[in-house]
Amino acid sequence: MTIRSVGSRVSVCLAGACLMVMAAAPVRAEESSPIQAGLQLAIKNAVAETGSAIAEPQAAPATPPKPNSGNIAVTANFELLPGTAYVFRGITQESDPQITMWPSGDLGITLHSGDGGVKTATVNTGVWNSLHTGSSGEDGPTGKLHYEEDYYATLTLGFKGLSFATTFTSYTSPNGSFGTTNEIAFKFSPTYRYGPYALIAQELSGGADGGPNKGTYLELGLAGPSWGLRQKASFSIPVKVAFSLNDYYEHPVTGEDNKFGFFDIGVLLTVPISRISGSYGSWNFHVGGDFLAFGDTTKYFNNDNSTKGLFSFGIGFTY
Repeated sequence: MTIRSVGSRVSVCLAGACLMVMAAAPVRAEESSPIQAGLQLAIKNAVAETGSAIAEPQAAPATPPKPNSGNIAVTANFELLPGTAYVFRGITQESDPQITMWPSGDLGITLHSGDGGVKTATVNTGVWNSLHTGSSGEDGPTGKLHYEEDYYATLTLGFKGLSFATTFTSYTSPNGSFGTTNEIAFKFSPTYRYGPYALIAQELSGGADGGPNKGTYLELGLAGPSWGLRQKASFSIPVKVAFSLNDYYEHPVTGEDNKFGFFDIGVLLTVPISRISGSYGSWNFHVGGDFLAFGDTTKYFNNDNSTKGLFSFGIGFTY
């Protein structure tokens, strides 16, 4: 994607947030900004039970509503970043952030569930948006709020002890801040303690890394240890580290492909909204933060800062 100058600094205009999915589960935003990857665990960890289809109100139902046991799941999320930069794979998207909003929606369909070699097969499709009031949006050269809109489709296969997800994502910019980038990604998730995973993403056209060549990205991570708290709330500590396998973290000045991208450790608190009936789905409030340490290329794209802190909160819904 194009690198533009904003004020005295370089503003990198590129795509964000590739959404990935675990087997037979609603979408989990993956490998967007580091904080989003942590915050979207709230969807996976939603603790209020999902209800049955919405029906006309009844004065006093004879039996509790049945949980949604069907093969279709709908997930929606809204994140708010007050004064916090949007960071995609270690690269800051905005030189002067104000308020950033991330509305997203996902439709998941379970195609198969059984005892054979392939335990589950799930398809997810959805859209993720980034709305900016700062220098990449309303206060920037375009004067338009809608900085980014991403479309994706994922096929996830679940095996004994492992899930494998393939995702195609098209990163677009409605306000014209960057050109469209298309990418395919593969995610391996062994079913071990702390949720380890490995993600490999290959750019097919355009470029989300700011360099002239199509890059290959590697991310290794852990969903992290988690603890159940009172009233079914949960607390977790996700961790990830990112690398360039080929031409992903190219330095704009030296041209060197620096292999280390960033390290991220986060915290996430998820609280169910129990006052909403399960007949209307599972709702939660979540708040999280991340601490990032950058490599040489990502440090350049972060105003030569070696570290950065991020903060976000939001509401999640699954039905």
